[in-house]
Amino acid sequence: MKIVIPGGTGQVGTILNRALTSAGHEVVVLTRRPVRDREVRWDGETPGPWAEEIDGSDIVVNLAGRSVNCRYTAANLRAMMDSRVRSARVVGEAIAAAARPPRVWLQMSTATVYSHRFDAPNDEATGVPGGTEIGVPGYWAYSVEIAKAWERAQERAETPHTRKVALRSAMVMSPDRGGVFDALLRLTRLGLGGPVAGGAQYVSWIHDRDFVRAVEFLADRDDLAGPVNLAAPAPLPQRTFMRVLRAAWGVSVGLPATTWMAELGAFALRSDTELLLKSRRVVPCRLLEAGFVFEHAQWPEAAGDLVRRVRESIAYGPRPTRN
Repeated sequence: MKIVIPGGTGQVGTILNRALTSAGHEVVVLTRRPVRDREVRWDGETPGPWAEEIDGSDIVVNLAGRSVNCRYTAANLRAMMDSRVRSARVVGEAIAAAARPPRVWLQMSTATVYSHRFDAPNDEATGVPGGTEIGVPGYWAYSVEIAKAWERAQERAETPHTRKVALRSAMVMSPDRGGVFDALLRLTRLGLGGPVAGGAQYVSWIHDRDFVRAVEFLADRDDLAGPVNLAAPAPLPQRTFMRVLRAAWGVSVGLPATTWMAELGAFALRSDTELLLKSRRVVPCRLLEAGFVFEHAQWPEAAGDLVRRVRESIAYGPRPTRN
């Protein structure tokens, strides 16, 4: 098949490109700065010659959007919103104008759309939308609005011949450098991988190979459309999540961090504490009901596999780098 991945040079796009290319598919990446074969220039906002790649393709997987790994200033939040909405809108326009539109459009979304909660998991049918929680920073609500606007841009696109799926993804755990697992493992190896602000907040995650398998599964299932949670079925409190990761690497100590310590660390890393403190308790009901079987459903086994792959890369060669 021919698969087009707008915004495919980040960590998730690199994972997908690598797996799909290895499977024998033709993969075209749309990027602002093409440097490799089968990378095509686009600006993520306006129509252009890049749309010719979508016309006649089989699948579009739109991952475009400014990274969330930044300080959540007003300017950065607006850039997150604009980059997501505008890219989804222009991809929809290209699909609508195509003489031979793709049969499916998989649009990246985020588990952040759900409420910060501890009492029950969020699934697609009964999950509580975020944005109205009491006692959390006000700008968290804007993150939820970004997620909602991102999905609306896809919903409103007039693409009657193309099935649309919104991928409400949890954090994708991969041994690749520059990703979230790499950052968490680095903290663990430094003895800093303890509970943050008590560690009761839930962590939702998905193993990189299950993420790829879920994308392939959704591309093949013509009966599935709309929002689908891409998360392992067993989210767990942050304190437990990090304890398991420490055990997998063989580190006995993980220093805890208070909220203000997390704030200082996030400031130093030019990131934001929402990524650490929001309780994302998300479960993949639609995937499970459709018959998808996770190869890495539980965090202890998944963490062990990821650590093994990191150790192998250290022993036998450098890990792939994030583009």
